[in-house]
Amino acid sequence: MKQYLPRYGLGLLILLVLLGHSSRIYQVPFINHLDSLIYDAKLRLTMPKTVDPRVVILDIDEQSLAEQGRWPWGRDKLALLMDKLFNHYGIRLVGFDVVFAEPDDSSGLKTLDALAKKELRDVPAYAATLRELRPQLDNDARFAASLKNHPVILGYYFSSKEGGISSGAAPQPVFPAGTFAGRRIGFTQWVSYGGNLPELQKAAAGAGHFNPLVDLDGTSRRVPLLVEHNGAYYESLSLAMVRNLLGNPAIIPGYPSNSPSSYAAMEWLELKGVGAAPMVIPVDENAATLIPYRGFQGSFRYISITDILNEKVPKDQLSGRIAVVGTTAPGLMDLRATPVGAAYPGVEIHANLIAGMLDGAIKHKPPYILGADVVLVLLAGGVMVFLLPMLSPFRATVVGAIVLLLLLSVNFSFWHGANVVLPLASGMIAVLLLYAMNMSWGYFVESRTKRQLTGLFGQYVPPELVEEMSRDPENYSMAGRKAELTVLFSDVRGFTTISEGLEPDELAKLMNMYLGAMTVVVRKHRGTLDKYIGDAIMAFWGAPVDDPEHARNAVLTGLEMNHALQALNTELLALGWPELKIGVGVNTGPMTVGDMGSPVRQSYTVMGDAVNLGSRLEGITKQYGVGFIAGESTRELLKKEFVFRELDLVKVKGKDRPVGIYEPLGVEGEVSQAMLDENKLWNQALRAYRAQDWDQAELTLMNLSRSSPHKLYEVYAERIAHYRKEPPGEEWDGSWKFDTK
Repeated sequence: MKQYLPRYGLGLLILLVLLGHSSRIYQVPFINHLDSLIYDAKLRLTMPKTVDPRVVILDIDEQSLAEQGRWPWGRDKLALLMDKLFNHYGIRLVGFDVVFAEPDDSSGLKTLDALAKKELRDVPAYAATLRELRPQLDNDARFAASLKNHPVILGYYFSSKEGGISSGAAPQPVFPAGTFAGRRIGFTQWVSYGGNLPELQKAAAGAGHFNPLVDLDGTSRRVPLLVEHNGAYYESLSLAMVRNLLGNPAIIPGYPSNSPSSYAAMEWLELKGVGAAPMVIPVDENAATLIPYRGFQGSFRYISITDILNEKVPKDQLSGRIAVVGTTAPGLMDLRATPVGAAYPGVEIHANLIAGMLDGAIKHKPPYILGADVVLVLLAGGVMVFLLPMLSPFRATVVGAIVLLLLLSVNFSFWHGANVVLPLASGMIAVLLLYAMNMSWGYFVESRTKRQLTGLFGQYVPPELVEEMSRDPENYSMAGRKAELTVLFSDVRGFTTISEGLEPDELAKLMNMYLGAMTVVVRKHRGTLDKYIGDAIMAFWGAPVDDPEHARNAVLTGLEMNHALQALNTELLALGWPELKIGVGVNTGPMTVGDMGSPVRQSYTVMGDAVNLGSRLEGITKQYGVGFIAGESTRELLKKEFVFRELDLVKVKGKDRPVGIYEPLGVEGEVSQAMLDENKLWNQALRAYRAQDWDQAELTLMNLSRSSPHKLYEVYAERIAHYRKEPPGEEWDGSWKFDTK
């Protein structure tokens, strides 16, 4: 038994840490984020993925904007839309996921009124005609008249911006201030609102806010059905629409029976419609409800508003339906990140909520789930802590799998059977951590350290370097240190244009081919792959494994990347895709290397002025029409091994001292004689340029351009023309300043 004590102690420590999170003594953001991801996965696996015929979305889509004009439309057009919906199509209820905050002056009535008061005030006929025409020209009044006596719910929004000023008219609150005094409910509180024009709000059957709650990961999973503003409480758009369907019953807050008035939680809202069973809508501690997504975008029928205005839609597709007016046009920016889509139309969130309330299919997170989570973590963790140390690896694996399956079964039983969302991450982490701890306990220190090195550095460095590191593991760590290293940056030229011309799957395949080919080159020359930044690659040499030839290997990588690109372009052209061009920047110098980042995400990377300069060098390759630029420190280390073409003395953004930049032409002895001769002639032109001998420099550049045209020569010819008009002065050091990165 004594041999198990260390494992018991470590296991209990792991369990206590997780229990502290489950009991909310403290919160671990990672576990909360994992729970959110698990919730999203369960939602996607179990949502019906069918189209609900009861609710339709009237879409201000790109077709509508193209045919009816840019948004906002004139209110006369919206009045026509209401007439079509209710009188022609027989719609049941309409809700607006838009705000009508500004008066409609498109008819020119405001200008006509001004004329009546000034220039034409003494013309009775004009005033009489204007009175006769006013009902036709007052678009807001026409729209208000079309809303009146129809079941139309307007939308509005709240803002939390400090010092925000409310605009427009808000509806009457559903609960006055003081209703929930003493109950410490965590209502979402707002500072100001953006409402509709008063005359529109007065004419409408009601209004509701359309503010979802956004979780820390930027995803919308909940909508607050009740929110607080200036002490009063207001309902959401979806709740207002459902209440209208039920005859506008009062909202009855639901509390567990026999709960004291100081009990913090309100667990549900109850609506007692006329002649129907009470509707119970579960809410959480923020008076918010989980959005019951039916499926991915398109779970409700989308109908273009322009087709309704033109009466192109069959009546049976709208008759008796519930309609939500909103937009999917990208330019109107009503797209949200959700568990079922990264750019999901906000209007469909309201449709999901309406359908979920009508079906009684909304998941619930009642307060008692806290106790259930603690009990499940304690039971599962206790079995793992006290049983696994005594079992063989095979039996421990079987026990761990059984415990994990039981946890999953209980969780999904609550999900399906009771519509209750139980946390799962703490229990899963407890099982997996305790299993991993017990399985790794008996390993030899050497093999354990080797696995650690592989886990830490395997994603950055080639496998052969990890193997090399494992022979002397104590000399390697991810702790920050200062060292002279070489960094490389590469980037695809004109990537935006390329991406716009390809389908998403084609672009993904192209990038995989490109990044795969370039990564092979980096690893071939013992490089540490830092990161991919879109189409850019960052790598460095000299860490974590010392490399006395870090500069040489980096330059060889840059040369070979440009060479490998030629072979890759042959494949791309065969597929009918555009060929790629890249820029490569390499620089050597003192850098800080180590594991850096935040508690959420860390990365083994390099930082420092030398790194920044390497990035700048890559950025200016296009200015000189070259594919590769190395810094002067790199060139100094390699000038006997490689042939370099000196390009310029530059002052890059953020640097006052000029630095020399060079184009590596190849390994010494492998560069053609023609290239060497051209480089020699170029050096003569460069010396004449820096000596301000413009005639000699220009003549040499002309000879170079005739024999071997190059953008570099054009750049210097333009500079000479500039300096002839505006001489740089005797103190000029020959450098050129870049003001952009």
